[in-house]
Amino acid sequence: MGAMKETLGFQTEVKQLLHLMIHSLYSNREIFLRELISNASDACDKLRFEALDAPALFEDDGELRIRIDFDPEARTITVSDNGIGMSRDEVVENLGTIARSGTREFFSQLTGDRAQDAQLIGQFGVGFYSSFIVAERVEVLTRRAGAPAAEGVHWSSDGAGEFSVAPLERAARGTEVVLHLRKAPEDGDAGESPDSLLNDWQLRQIVRRYSDHISLPIQMRKREWDDEAKAEKVLDEWETVNQASALWARSKSELTEDDYKAFYRNLGADGADPLAYTHNRVEGRTEYTQLLFVPAKAPFDIWDRQSRHGIKLYVRRVFIMDDAEQLLPVYLRFVRGVVDSADLPLNVSREILQESRDVRAIREGCTKRVLLMLEDLAAKEPAKFETFWDEFGQVLKEGLGEDFGNRERLAKLLRFTSTSSEGDAQRVSLADYVGRMKEGQDSIYYLTAESLAGARHSPHLEVFHKKGVEVLLLTDRVDEWMLSYLDAYEGKSLVSVARGGVDLGKLEDEAEKAAAEKVADELKPLVERVTSALGERVKEVRVTNRLTDSAACLVSDEGEISGHLERLLKQAGQQAPNRRPILELNPEHPLVRRIEADDARIEDWSLLLFDQALLAEGGQLDDPGAFVRRMNAMLLGSSPEAASEGG
Repeated sequence: MGAMKETLGFQTEVKQLLHLMIHSLYSNREIFLRELISNASDACDKLRFEALDAPALFEDDGELRIRIDFDPEARTITVSDNGIGMSRDEVVENLGTIARSGTREFFSQLTGDRAQDAQLIGQFGVGFYSSFIVAERVEVLTRRAGAPAAEGVHWSSDGAGEFSVAPLERAARGTEVVLHLRKAPEDGDAGESPDSLLNDWQLRQIVRRYSDHISLPIQMRKREWDDEAKAEKVLDEWETVNQASALWARSKSELTEDDYKAFYRNLGADGADPLAYTHNRVEGRTEYTQLLFVPAKAPFDIWDRQSRHGIKLYVRRVFIMDDAEQLLPVYLRFVRGVVDSADLPLNVSREILQESRDVRAIREGCTKRVLLMLEDLAAKEPAKFETFWDEFGQVLKEGLGEDFGNRERLAKLLRFTSTSSEGDAQRVSLADYVGRMKEGQDSIYYLTAESLAGARHSPHLEVFHKKGVEVLLLTDRVDEWMLSYLDAYEGKSLVSVARGGVDLGKLEDEAEKAAAEKVADELKPLVERVTSALGERVKEVRVTNRLTDSAACLVSDEGEISGHLERLLKQAGQQAPNRRPILELNPEHPLVRRIEADDARIEDWSLLLFDQALLAEGGQLDDPGAFVRRMNAMLLGSSPEAASEGG
């Protein structure tokens, strides 16, 4: 390292963030201490983990701790730890840039609600910069564990766009963050002044509110009243402010709901309370403790299946790793919490986790516990479950294809919109649907579509409206994939109303069937002419009884992909199987009867019907201009060529 001080510029996103901290979030200033303590705790956890393979990193000081001090005269607050510390390159990387991909999402989610915005700080890993809410200048003094004392680093910035980095002789490992507080706003009251933070009682209250359950001791200097001096005397002795105990290791009878909520807020840097939680000690062949939470709101990167926010792994209360993805299946990636194993080795790695029988047992146990928690939520607190479903329902649907052993339990948790729903929210369970099935109905009918409006107005539903049969409307992108693993529920087959012929079973009487067969025979010549006119565009043309208002619709044959799935695959850049739909005609529709009487233009009208049916199911036309010409011709009663020339 060179001996010269360097001045460097912040990354553009950091400049934006600093401006936000300084000008927009002042009313939530307390969060700076929560974030600095969280960072200090992470630094100590990282040292403890690295020291498993290199004990010398402890440098004869194995008692990890976090300390908070303040100086009213100098107007400074100092947060220090004896954790892993940072090298010069790590300081520049960690304090000068935001390397996380979530930065843009962080800014996009800002609402103007200061309380809500403050909750995002920890979630997006930008907590250090919250120091500038209260500080006009921040200094960081640090040395990485195991490095020589001469390789300490002094970082300093006033948040105005640049920061300086200089070498520092530092005997102690770890990091010390010194905040030089801002002056009080001239138009503010005394309570808004940063000086109010230079108070022992105030700082202790903030620690207990936000960081009481940090497993490391958070220490502050002891103070006592001096009667002779009539002033508070600062002792050269430190005392622990927080409980400094692993909450999950304590008995549930000792804990209150507020204890769990406070622990969760610190665990997930989430300002909102969890929707539900479960705390259990499992004994048997594999012994472990689990404390798992379901958040109230989905994280910004919920659709990134590689992203993990949630499970911290401890072995006998020793922190091992964040985001232990082997402890829960991917479809439960929104769950946060702690698993503390009594059986795993302290030097366990991610590779060992993948092969461990104990980990498989923990994974199965945690999965079942989360599903039980969701089942209880659905049964006992339906309003909370609705909140859960709105945030995480699409993710939970992934489990149908990933977790065969729990498929039936997952199916019971699914929620949908249906033709019987009053609103657009997904509130209908499969059990609700089965309970409302008409007498003689033996299938669960559904329709997939790109939008709810498109589904509600689909021609495929017309006969079901007529018969009063409920149809589930599935519009999530994951639904088509999910349905390939969910083909029945409680013995009732799931049947697509847009695939194959309509078989209403006992819901259709013999007279209706006989009438449909008679009409099909009468229109056989028309069907043959339309089939010839459309050629390779269709697999088949046939008369149907599923339509009451529309002239025609497209359906997929049994065993073929739906038109909706075909479009999803193409949008994703994937090769879709070659699909030739079936065109079904409504024999009672005036347009079909007109085509029957206008044999000279059978090709134009056949193409017009096909294009209308394609649009009705949400597809795109290969030649929109030709469709417009045919439509104009029909309206004008002329040929498409004449309509084109006249238009």
